[in-house]
Amino acid sequence: MRLCTVVGARPQFIKYAALHHAIHKYSQIEHVLIHTGQHYDHNMSGSFFKELGLPDPDINLSIGGHAPVKQISLMLEHIAKHLAEIKPDFVIVFGDTNSSLAAAIAASKLQIKIIHIEAGARSFNKDMPEEFNRIIIDRLADQLFVSSSSAMDNLKKEGLIRNAYLSGDVMKDMVFAAKQRNRITPKQTQQYIYATIHRPANTNTTQRLTDIMNGLNQLPHKVIFSLHPRTKKQLDQRDIQTEKYQNIEWIEPVGYFENLSFIQFAEAVITDSGGMQKEAYWLQTKCVTIRQDTEWPETLHDGWNTLVNDQLESINHLLSTNPTNHQAKLYGDGNAATAIMDNLL
Repeated sequence: MRLCTVVGARPQFIKYAALHHAIHKYSQIEHVLIHTGQHYDHNMSGSFFKELGLPDPDINLSIGGHAPVKQISLMLEHIAKHLAEIKPDFVIVFGDTNSSLAAAIAASKLQIKIIHIEAGARSFNKDMPEEFNRIIIDRLADQLFVSSSSAMDNLKKEGLIRNAYLSGDVMKDMVFAAKQRNRITPKQTQQYIYATIHRPANTNTTQRLTDIMNGLNQLPHKVIFSLHPRTKKQLDQRDIQTEKYQNIEWIEPVGYFENLSFIQFAEAVITDSGGMQKEAYWLQTKCVTIRQDTEWPETLHDGWNTLVNDQLESINHLLSTNPTNHQAKLYGDGNAATAIMDNLL
């Protein structure tokens, strides 16, 4: 069996790492990895492959920062060319990025079967580019591997349940592996809140960005802010002076295990990342999500995650509440990648 996986963004490298280790248990599988270059910053791409024990991609398209339509069209053209040469039995895509959408369209046009891992997630907000992407990918995919029962319900309502399989979440595999390998260690001696904000809805206007920073600056604990390249660019372009926020410690994007360590030992996490909502849940750290919706509604149960959009002044109160009733089996048992490969074979 010949598989081709397409990745492009940091969360996909994490998901692929789990699958990579499962794939290489099977000698009968040939595998080719294509990296689109969607995340081209070294801290967001190159260093991750090394840290996660991954070989360099077989093909790197080096398609970096472009406007979405141009980015997708370039990816589609180049991915299709390589797929026509590789002739895989299946193309594997993860989640909801432009890289995954382009790969799914290219494979569909070439009549190559598509595997979508993390299928069925829905925020029900079509203003999010990711929502459009994941809906289209699910409709093109031949095999749908699903992280949660709510995602299975979404696929059932959309008439896509026939080839869907509840596998659990491959990101949970990686969190469990990190804990077992003792790769999660304290990074600070004082109490802190860990934050990362990067979505366009939160960073593309000066007012919204400054409102969020002002809110973080007023919290009772120091805020360690991992600065995504997009957010840094917006701060620079809007001449927002980071040094005036005395309560915020700005850090460059960190590696995978260091990110988990910051999450694990934080008083709370404040984010707009989908993946970090789940990671905070698995590491039993309270999360406040600066969004009006989430594709991971299970994390909202029992106070582990709370959505805050316009009421930024409520964050301080929310941080003082204590979550209850943590569900250890939420999103599977930490063996999703093996379950996916067993099912596929």
